Amino acid sequence: MEDIYSQTKCFPPSENFGLSSQLRRAAVSLPSNIAEGSNRGSTKDFILFLNITSGSLAEIETQLVSAERLGYITFSEGLQNKTTTIRKMFYRLKQSLNKKLSK
Repeated sequence: MEDIYSQTKCFPPSENFGLSSQLRRAAVSLPSNIAEGSNRGSTKDFILFLNITSGSLAEIETQLVSAERLGYITFSEGLQNKTTTIRKMFYRLKQSLNKKLSK
């Protein structure tokens, strides 16, 4: 999340309520959805919120590519690696929870 805020600081003022705002909201939704899902009390609900979180991550990746194409940022290899790592973590967590559900 911090990386997204750092990257969007250099966006032009015209993007304050556009791409910058959208990226920041999606970045905040990642940990928020995980927290909400984990406190729902059921594994099924947690998995649902992890799926929503995965959607937000896809949104972030798409928006970062758009920001790069517009010349606002360089979607660095480090940032790409972070999004890939997060995606893998979600996938493994969902697999583990699905196994728990099927028992």
